[in-house]
Amino acid sequence: MTQRFTAIYKKSAKWYVGWVEEIPGVNTQGKTLKETKENLKEALLLVIEANRIANNADFGKKIFREPLIISV
Repeated sequence: MTQRFTAIYKKSAKWYVGWVEEIPGVNTQGKTLKETKENLKEALLLVIEANRIANNADFGKKIFREPLIISV
């Protein structure tokens, strides 16, 4: 499944910082823009996985899951 997010990058002194506009807490930094882009993809995957694990632990089988599709 392909999902689309908005990455924002900013040069800050000798570093680049990056974050995902739609998901709070997904942010990173790197010495180069390329490194920052790679780090941001990894950070996004880690946050999504951590959220899934946390939700499974908190709710167990008392919840209902279904795909949520948004067309913009």
